[in-house]
Amino acid sequence: MSTKRTIRPPQRDTTAPTPFAQARDELFQHIISCQVVGADAEHQKEWLDETMGYMRDRFHELDATKLAELRTLGERFAQPAKRNEAVSA
Repeated sequence: MSTKRTIRPPQRDTTAPTPFAQARDELFQHIISCQVVGADAEHQKEWLDETMGYMRDRFHELDATKLAELRTLGERFAQPAKRNEAVSA
């Protein structure tokens, strides 16, 4: 009698995301859910000021440099998509 062999999928290397990656993903989710994309620049700045205070408290592992980098990513993410415009000669 033969024994049944089970075919297992290859093992994936699952490492926990870094605190910065978690904060970035959470910030992007907040930007989408709060509809910050396309809002007035003044409202975006106010929203980001408040949200970065929250992120500073929530992710205490991040230093000032990482928080500044996170804010820059958030500012860029909150900008509306650029349209490809044909260049006329």
